[in-house]
Amino acid sequence: MFEQTFKNIDDIFHKDAGCSSELDYTEQASWMLFLKYLDDLEHTKAQEAELMAEDYQPIIDKKHRWGTWAAPKDAEGNFDHNNALTGDDLMDYVDGELFPYLKAFKQRAESANTIEYKIGEIFGEIKNKIQSGYSLRDALEKVDELRFRSQEEKHELSHLYETKIKNMGNAGRNGGEYYTPRPLIRAMIDVLQPQIGETIYDGAAGSAGFLCEAYDYLRQGGGEGLAGKKSLSTSDLKTLQESTFYAKEKKSLAYVIAIMNMILHGIEAPNVLHTNTLGENLTDITPSQQHDVILANPPFGGKERKEVQQNFPIKTGETAFLFLQHFIKSLKPGGRAAIVIKNTFLSNTDNAAIALRRELLGNCNLHTVLDCPAKTFLGAGVKTVVLFFTKGEPTQNTWFYQLDPGRSLGKTNPLNDNDLKEFVTLQQVAMADINKGESEKSWALAIADIDTTTWDLSVKNPNTEEEAPLREPKTIIEEIIALDKESESILAKIQGLV
Repeated sequence: MFEQTFKNIDDIFHKDAGCSSELDYTEQASWMLFLKYLDDLEHTKAQEAELMAEDYQPIIDKKHRWGTWAAPKDAEGNFDHNNALTGDDLMDYVDGELFPYLKAFKQRAESANTIEYKIGEIFGEIKNKIQSGYSLRDALEKVDELRFRSQEEKHELSHLYETKIKNMGNAGRNGGEYYTPRPLIRAMIDVLQPQIGETIYDGAAGSAGFLCEAYDYLRQGGGEGLAGKKSLSTSDLKTLQESTFYAKEKKSLAYVIAIMNMILHGIEAPNVLHTNTLGENLTDITPSQQHDVILANPPFGGKERKEVQQNFPIKTGETAFLFLQHFIKSLKPGGRAAIVIKNTFLSNTDNAAIALRRELLGNCNLHTVLDCPAKTFLGAGVKTVVLFFTKGEPTQNTWFYQLDPGRSLGKTNPLNDNDLKEFVTLQQVAMADINKGESEKSWALAIADIDTTTWDLSVKNPNTEEEAPLREPKTIIEEIIALDKESESILAKIQGLV
């Protein structure tokens, strides 16, 4: 229904000098989609109020409503080109009046959990990058074709928006940090099995993919096999909307995309804070700020400043290691987590990595480690694992599963749900009886058997042979010398032809 409209919007951005990548396309589409969504939301609430014989006070002043400046209509309901701003007039209005007006909502909002606050936060961070007022006019007319008024429409729009986020990840640069493969997220959720009434948190939200997938899981009654069998009460739906999902995100673009993604999935005023999660001292996290379930893929490879490291008992510049400490502290006793982290965490010999493994194994039950294949994350140069743990009890045994889809993953051949089915099924078996969870791809490790000076948890599948033994240095040197001689011969022949 709307796929061609999305393509047309991207084509407009592609031709404009102010937009240079998929990241820009998604950013610019996001603020327009948000305002169109807001207009449709206000229209729906006004109709509901009218049915109840109540007054509805619109959030946006008439002058700045979508139907006034973005898509004015004539008496017959057709687009009114005579009263539509365009060119420099449109640019002057958007940059000089509209964005400042919307930005000011943040100061007027009652709390950070209101739609008013989200409006102010979004337009305080995002900028209109489109340089041509004629391109902007064309884009607005295309966005106006979209509708957010039925569940079917919202479902299609959320699917198309997810595709845009995926394309950002495929586009390279820093786009990959916004996209975690959805089949992997769904498998992580299937293992943790969140319930309505529990709180779910992601302190490194990115595009909020974890929370959106968790919302879909709970909205459908709790995963495959339960979908459609468990109908949700009005109270359940209110709980899902208002007091289930919590997130924090540091980067402006990711924050805006997270808000829009959650809205499109059906959460009207997402509890997403625009803040640096690692700027919070661990000792300041109180029980009221702890959560039942944590799902996250924190950034790794970053280097945090000394003042940020002071917020953590285990000092390290590695961003992911600081996030892992934050997540452990942010879990309620008995709370469950699934965290993506680079696989070197399991074996690094630096003091911080050893201390963090000791902390994790001593205070949490690291019951499952999923070893992901290369290229699970497009553009990421490192391999990753997923740590599944429960807070409040020491680890006795850890069950490992080495994911092998039987093919090389890539842009045109990504991870899919079938690739993870065996893992989810076998994991449930292993949690009931760890001995029955053994296979060619899986095994159990008794923590009592590991070296307590290093707490090394390296992925070493005892059920498969080493692919190739390490060669002797002498053999390697001889091969290098032979290759050098071959290269010299080839270059000499080429030189003779020149």
